Amino acid sequence: MPWWAWMTAGGLLLAAEMAFVDAEFYLVFLGVSALLVGMLGMAGLGGPVWLQWLLFSALAVVSLVFFRQRVSSRVRRQTELPEGVEGAWAVADERIEPGAQGRATLRGTPWTARNDGDAAIEAGARVKVERTEGVILRVRGDLEEG
Repeated sequence: MPWWAWMTAGGLLLAAEMAFVDAEFYLVFLGVSALLVGMLGMAGLGGPVWLQWLLFSALAVVSLVFFRQRVSSRVRRQTELPEGVEGAWAVADERIEPGAQGRATLRGTPWTARNDGDAAIEAGARVKVERTEGVILRVRGDLEEG
């Protein structure tokens, strides 16, 4: 594969990681591996296509096994929810169907929210944080504010 194809694939994988909040850093390491293979190709050290794929696979597996958990735990530790958010009110940034995930703003910060209610939550609606699951707010929009 040409070096620019590896670079494009790496960039798309990194962008997909940012777009899908729950990707758990798998796509980051695949993207970085593709970028590294692309940089080797750009430097004229790419080799045959089978070697590029072998190198990409090896880099991806090694980085996932040895680094993903460390990076994931470090980032999660920095983005933990503040104390006492259970029972707080947030605002849905987008429509969230029952059982689906979307974005909600809590205390000025956007978070991933999962609708635990039976009805869809409309954008701009107030939702109650029932509990947290990692960095995901479990919310309901079909409650009266008290």
